[in-house]
Amino acid sequence: MTRIDPALETRMANAIRALAMDAVEAAKSGHPGAPMGMADVATVLFHRFMRLDPADHRWPDRDRFVMSAGHGSMLVYAINHLLGYGDMDMDQLRRFRQLGSRTAGHPEYGHAQGIETTTGPLGQGITTAVGMALAERMANARWGDDLVDHWTYVIAGDGCLMEGISHEAIDIAGHLRLGRLVVMWDDNGITIDGGTELSSSTDQKARFAAAGWHVQAVDGHDREAVAAAIQAARADDRPSLIACKTVIGFGAPTKQGSHDVHGAPLGPEEIAAARKALDWPYDPFTLPEDVSAAWAAIARRGAQARAEWQARLDGSDHRTAFLKAQDRPDAGALRSAIANHCAKIAAERPGLATRKASEMALEVVNATLPNTIGGSADLTGSNNTRSQGMRAVTPGDYAGNYVHYGIREHGMAAMMNGIALHGGFVPYGGTFLAFADYSRPAIRLGALMEVPVVHVMTHDSIGLGEDGPTHQPVEHLAALRAIPNLMVFRPADAVETAEAWEIALTAATTPSVLALSRQNLPTVRIDDDAENRSRRGAYVLRATPVERDVTLIATGSEVEIALAAADLLKAERINAAVVSAPCFELFSQQDPAYRQGVLCDAPRIGIEAAIRQGWDQVLRPEDGFVGMTGFGASAPAPDLYRHFGITAENVAGLAKTLIAQSLKNGGK
Repeated sequence: MTRIDPALETRMANAIRALAMDAVEAAKSGHPGAPMGMADVATVLFHRFMRLDPADHRWPDRDRFVMSAGHGSMLVYAINHLLGYGDMDMDQLRRFRQLGSRTAGHPEYGHAQGIETTTGPLGQGITTAVGMALAERMANARWGDDLVDHWTYVIAGDGCLMEGISHEAIDIAGHLRLGRLVVMWDDNGITIDGGTELSSSTDQKARFAAAGWHVQAVDGHDREAVAAAIQAARADDRPSLIACKTVIGFGAPTKQGSHDVHGAPLGPEEIAAARKALDWPYDPFTLPEDVSAAWAAIARRGAQARAEWQARLDGSDHRTAFLKAQDRPDAGALRSAIANHCAKIAAERPGLATRKASEMALEVVNATLPNTIGGSADLTGSNNTRSQGMRAVTPGDYAGNYVHYGIREHGMAAMMNGIALHGGFVPYGGTFLAFADYSRPAIRLGALMEVPVVHVMTHDSIGLGEDGPTHQPVEHLAALRAIPNLMVFRPADAVETAEAWEIALTAATTPSVLALSRQNLPTVRIDDDAENRSRRGAYVLRATPVERDVTLIATGSEVEIALAAADLLKAERINAAVVSAPCFELFSQQDPAYRQGVLCDAPRIGIEAAIRQGWDQVLRPEDGFVGMTGFGASAPAPDLYRHFGITAENVAGLAKTLIAQSLKNGGK
């Protein structure tokens, strides 16, 4: 451990406080309270324990630091500046919360080096960190201590621990005995409205202990006590909570300890008084040389550790495989394997649920890609997410490749983000589409961070039948399609399902949702075509011999209905083209000529066992839609489709009405 000069370490902590209050004051907005309150804890952590190298911010064996209480972002930015990250100069701190700066109001992954995950929605950070800690243990089981031997540290606030997702996080972390995870709770007793006693009486230490955590409590301003607690946490094989009793806004003479310092600038007078109280006689955004040198020494220590690790990697028999695991999946190998699989399907033409087709595709995927990590929120047998030969990850045995997340959809989605952010693995996990609302905040953050996680969501419509409207997702596709940078796939058959898997797993910066059916569907892609047609988002599945009279556009299980409707119309000499649209997001990225060629100018009808919202990319106001206008009901699937009018007969009838209206209005 580094030899400690207490007076210098005090000044190192006060540098964080000064930079935080100066940046918030310059921005006239922000949260100075948490950075000032946790400056002592953070200084001890980085000065005495953290191992990282700002010159190589993606070093795989670095320690991870997550500021779960993301409103305290200036703590992160101040530390990263002090450590010498090349993209965090003082001008970035001066431009805190300004357009185009790297110092956003909350830490944003990808905006600056040294930010391991986007935080802000409270509780997401700690849960994402659980995924990182799990990934570290899984990687260690594969590559050993020489290549994987790091820690995940979290600063969490009262709000993080009040949010429901925190229970999911601490429960599974304790169960899996993720001993490389240390959470430092900023126990300051303050929320925006006032003291925590306004809304909570929970004994958080008892809650963590009940979940199997190692729990300690310290004075967060007693640096030796904090250091001893971190040392004890590192010696225990359980995840650790250190309850750090702190004073929010520590150093601000008249505002510290109150909610007034939580989310507002201190003001010039209070800052001047704080400078005096902290014995910090320097101008704003100015650092003394001894403090800068002390923080720079942390970076030098990390650079030496990285160099030693690099030497071990270069001499390791695992070098090639380890580096390959850090890369994106082998797109060429996957394309070849999926193409062969699709050719076999086209030849055999099975009728099966797309959730089963997904399981078949996963047999190919998991045999081709060595570092996929599957899982489900207690629905493995329904989601069909576990292929043959997959081993479960269990407490103390992390060599498996399948995670039983339990009934924790929100936690699962956030943990998968953490696994992907950690690197070395490609995670996917399953639940029902109706539970997408539980997962949505983490899916949204994954899309914001551009993390390519795959969310398998089965039982995608009223087609699930008797479980009824609570489990029948009618608005969920629209809600997911509203998230920017998220691909939502609703494949029509086994071919499109396999194609969706290929696209999702080779996406570099976009997460995906696969919405899959419970009921059996026929194979509609019977051509032996080596092209992944789903990559276009939508395509003409059945063309017309002459100019079309109507275009029927469908997704998933309703493609079968569109084809049947086209047959009915053909019998009346009406030419109906059928378009399969497995992914609206990909279709919107195609060039205008391609989109026009698929859609054409004839009347269009959208067909989906969901609400119409979100179909504006392919339907005009005058076009028709056959789908849901309200919630479903409990009954066998065929009865429900008839009851709600999602039938080939209704599609054909609507087509004739629209064609007649078009002719009346001067159309073809």
